[in-house]
Amino acid sequence: MSQLDFKVTAGGVLKGSLRVPGDKSISHRSIMFGALADGTSHVTGFLQGEDSLNTLRAFRAMGVTIEGPSSDGNVVIHGVGINGLKQPDKALDVGNSGTSMRLMSGLLAGQSFDVVLSGDRSLSKRPMKRVTDPLALMGANVETEDNGRPPLKIKGGSLLKGIHYDMPMASAQVKSCLLLAGMYAQGQTCVTEPAPTRDHTERMLTAFGYPVIRNGDTICIQGGGRLTACDIDVPADISSAAFFIVAASIAKGSDLTLLHVGINPTRTGIIDIMKLMGADIELLNMREVGGEPVADIRIRSRQLKGAEIPESLVPLAIDEFPVIFVAAACAEGKTIISGAEELRVKESDRIQVMADGLQALGVDAQPTEDGMIIQGGLIQGGKVHARDDHRIAMAFTMAALRSQGDIHIEDCVNVNTSFPDFVALANSVGLKVTAEEANF
Repeated sequence: MSQLDFKVTAGGVLKGSLRVPGDKSISHRSIMFGALADGTSHVTGFLQGEDSLNTLRAFRAMGVTIEGPSSDGNVVIHGVGINGLKQPDKALDVGNSGTSMRLMSGLLAGQSFDVVLSGDRSLSKRPMKRVTDPLALMGANVETEDNGRPPLKIKGGSLLKGIHYDMPMASAQVKSCLLLAGMYAQGQTCVTEPAPTRDHTERMLTAFGYPVIRNGDTICIQGGGRLTACDIDVPADISSAAFFIVAASIAKGSDLTLLHVGINPTRTGIIDIMKLMGADIELLNMREVGGEPVADIRIRSRQLKGAEIPESLVPLAIDEFPVIFVAAACAEGKTIISGAEELRVKESDRIQVMADGLQALGVDAQPTEDGMIIQGGLIQGGKVHARDDHRIAMAFTMAALRSQGDIHIEDCVNVNTSFPDFVALANSVGLKVTAEEANF
């Protein structure tokens, strides 16, 4: 067997400008809504990472004609209408993508045919009861393995009914799953959030002409509507940009501009948290593209300060915490993160894996049940394990900018799920990363 490792040389300065790949959340949804729409939708800037490509393949398997993606991320989707999907010949394998599985479980619960959703070894350990339980309340018939784990066996022909669901924890994936199921349900489906989460589903439903009603923390959708094809311009992914926002903040002498980044207010927790820690971040050329706010982000290095992160910001930066932990390790003083228990059920237990890695690099990082307490200080060189988690691998890559010695990161192949060409782009602005195949 072999695995992909990163070897990162200590030090570096980030200069110039960079456009990171397209937003993963928007790329997933563009395929789903384009497939279910009446007419032909055109997508530009589509993320060609494994996760969003798995969503594309799944809809092809259900009879949707999709052209592309071309080398520059153009995709043409010939929609089949809200009830036009066909039963696939075999299980739909969504690989490592929790977004694909959770969102698709909602829209597939309303189909006339049986279907199985499966994933890779990592995804097969992740909890799905958070979507299957409320789907059952709507009348869906979804079978899982023990403890609600994938694969999901979804029985067709269920008559779904609208519900009002108070989400026990903030999750854009659960919210989106139920709204998608709500398109197929009798009556109105409403979801109330305990805290704001990313709203790409609501924005894109509106762009495709499907009415969404928002009243405070509650979002409602009426069953029985139609989607009308439209064009989607996918901005650069702020979750991918986050690695370089932290990198340019911590690497002395850096001045980096990230181009055409989506700054949806439900996703900008990374900017708010970094500014709270004293980062020098400027939003330039702000505009709106396809219903989504976009800007260029300029970051200049500055010594960060430790901070207690408000729990209200946690859902707005949930995917960015691996690299926020690295920022905290480089800050003066103590940083306290709480209310982030969701991190324990991501592609890995991101609290424990990041704490283990930071400790291996000599950082005082103490994991808690729902977060971490990090005392900023020197980062040593050494070896860490990404545990098959793309965001862990990229976070520790950035740590090398301030480490005393080189950092060797094991098990990095899944970086391709969200950030193809990460190594080349990182090297182009001043990091020194090599990817090596390790046999064992």
